[in-house]
Amino acid sequence: MSLQLEGLAVDISGRRIVTGVDLAVRDHEFAGLVGPNGSGKSTILKAIYRVHRPSAGRVLLDGTDLLSLRPKEAARRIAVVAQESTSEFDFTVREIVMIGRTPHKRSFDGDTAADRGIVDQAIERVGCERLAYRRFNDLSGGEKQLVLIARALAQEADHLILDEPTNQLDIHHQVEILELVAGLGVTVLAALHDLSLAALFCRSIHVLHAGRVVTSGPPGAVLTPETIRAAYGADVLVIEHPDTGTPHLIPRRVQPATRKDPSASQPRFPAHRPAAGQPQPDRVHGAARPPRPGGLQ
Repeated sequence: MSLQLEGLAVDISGRRIVTGVDLAVRDHEFAGLVGPNGSGKSTILKAIYRVHRPSAGRVLLDGTDLLSLRPKEAARRIAVVAQESTSEFDFTVREIVMIGRTPHKRSFDGDTAADRGIVDQAIERVGCERLAYRRFNDLSGGEKQLVLIARALAQEADHLILDEPTNQLDIHHQVEILELVAGLGVTVLAALHDLSLAALFCRSIHVLHAGRVVTSGPPGAVLTPETIRAAYGADVLVIEHPDTGTPHLIPRRVQPATRKDPSASQPRFPAHRPAAGQPQPDRVHGAARPPRPGGLQ
């Protein structure tokens, strides 16, 4: 295992936030950390990148206790894309990405030709060359996330920690960011809110509730109506994604919708019908499949 948490517990202001967390991420695996608000996702990630010191347990990197590594040594192994995306200084995009080279320098070292080449490659890899000399604080949320991933690439770490990297982004940028991360070839642990997107991109998922891991495994095994009800207190339908077979979650209404206007029973838009030859997304977990026209089953 590349990254392991063994019995991790974290206290903040005298209050236990996470307790007895055990999880493992394999080399080059994209793993997801999911759970309701306040379940401890960010606290666990901050313990990994050493913002919070564990009250108990260990964080192991290739079998070595992360706390035994010097800060620069740890930063050469683990890069972080946190939720905060505003710079206190008026840096350009290129200057932000160059910060990723800090763990590889001594104090007061200048930027070398090698540093500049690595930064250029990182900016090119995430496709934001056009932004290189713009001010970071002037960018959109999606553009900032791309830049922060470029900074992580410039850091040349083989582990990437992401804390809700798609939060407040539109669906185009959500998919763009996760596609980029999935193609990096590094070990990834990401806290994610959108469970369907997590299932689409993650090889394994760890579900949290009240500071504990309640289940771990491949998306199809852990993202079930029963697990979501236990962890989130929400009822969902889980269908198979027609392209990938991964779970796709559909929330249920808490109260049935009321229709005062009889015309409201008619759909406003034509029902979508898959093109001939495409998979029929009619397999539903936790609900009966409706009969097909003509009595065919």
